[in-house]
Amino acid sequence: MSIGIDIIRGQAIQSIGSADHLIGRLAIMTDSRRPHRNSLFVPLIGDHFNGHQFINKAIENGAAAALWMEREPLPQDLPASFPLFLVHDTLKALQNMAKGYLNQVQPKVIAVTGSNGKTTTKDMLYSILRGAFRTFKTQGNLNNHIGVPLTILAMPEDTEVLVLEMGMNHFGELTFLSQIAKPNVALITNIGESHIEYLGSRAGIAKAKLEIVNGLKKHGTLILDGDEPLLAPVQTNAFQIVRCGYGDHNNWHIEDVEESPTGMRFSLRGQKHPFDLPVLGKHNVKNAALSFAAARVIGTDVDTIRHGLAHLQLTHLRFERLNGLNGSLLINDCYNANPTSMKASLETLKNMSGFDRRVAVLGDMYELGKNEKVMHKGVAAELTPPLTHVVTIGDKGAWIAEGLHEQSEDPAVEVRAYKTKEEALPYLQSLLDAKTVMLFKASRLMALEQLSSHLQAEESAD
Repeated sequence: MSIGIDIIRGQAIQSIGSADHLIGRLAIMTDSRRPHRNSLFVPLIGDHFNGHQFINKAIENGAAAALWMEREPLPQDLPASFPLFLVHDTLKALQNMAKGYLNQVQPKVIAVTGSNGKTTTKDMLYSILRGAFRTFKTQGNLNNHIGVPLTILAMPEDTEVLVLEMGMNHFGELTFLSQIAKPNVALITNIGESHIEYLGSRAGIAKAKLEIVNGLKKHGTLILDGDEPLLAPVQTNAFQIVRCGYGDHNNWHIEDVEESPTGMRFSLRGQKHPFDLPVLGKHNVKNAALSFAAARVIGTDVDTIRHGLAHLQLTHLRFERLNGLNGSLLINDCYNANPTSMKASLETLKNMSGFDRRVAVLGDMYELGKNEKVMHKGVAAELTPPLTHVVTIGDKGAWIAEGLHEQSEDPAVEVRAYKTKEEALPYLQSLLDAKTVMLFKASRLMALEQLSSHLQAEESAD
């Protein structure tokens, strides 16, 4: 083999140290179906799959070596020259390799979590920091116990700042991720209702989010949503705390917010000049303030921050503006949803000027626990003029329409409920003209972007 490693067969390797020299030379492959030349295949085991069964497919798609769990039998048809590294557990080996590689590269690490806005904040940080440092960020939604190690192992060897998005839905998960990453800066965007099904309450969510400090480096910094009462009691001498928000008590106090058809302008107390943001919503202004605070801690100058925010490009499906049929505007905000994020998107929709027809297309929200019906109905309080139309999709989404009718027998907005996207499509098409803006918002499993793709103007479609 050109990579010059020994074939290891018939003996257990107690640590992954024998393969450490591969990191940085080989890409990591966990999905044998995706071609990845010169890669190290890491076969993972899940509830319904065993990656070891696909070793030949991995070789066909570019694997140059593989980890192998000791107890798994070796395939008889495995090429004799193909190198295997035997480990007790391939997932733990992957996580240990990530720790080792992170220690080797030693970038400054910013860890971002929160119920809403963590991907947007990650994108903001990347847009800012790449103007001053060699920066790498979480790709897509690789933010769990597998995704975080894969992100770490994918970063270039010359990375100076690593921005890691961290997700969770159970207690203990952020502790684990934080202890892998050992962040210099930990950032909590907000506390919403995401995963309340598993964490019991918003107080439980706050407790789980605060686990991100359990791996924070000595003299590190925690950056918080300073307007969230559940985070107000956080006090410590173990690390610095920086609070951002609209309240006057915050370290970085947001002022003078202005909205235009193309984005937001805002100021931070103590800064001479305002900041421009090419996305809508007061919630995104707060994400920008949190990003500003983290970038300043890392050592980024204010002009670089201002330029990065002004030239922000968000991950697909986050308040994505699309040209719709008949000159209309479509807002794709359907990557995910919970009541907090849905209400924030509705507030932004209502504040958009220049439209006679403001249409909210809302779908099911998942992982809300036993109170999911009440939480869906609670969104109805936000469905007021200047919204003109509300269209709900799905069985849970119908609760939103039900809540609106319970508030008033004759709602001030026109509301319709459909079980499927296909049923709703003709009605939505009938609403589109040059004075229409239409928002799509639901949990990811609803795939509401399929609706917006049907409603896009031909010249802007993919």
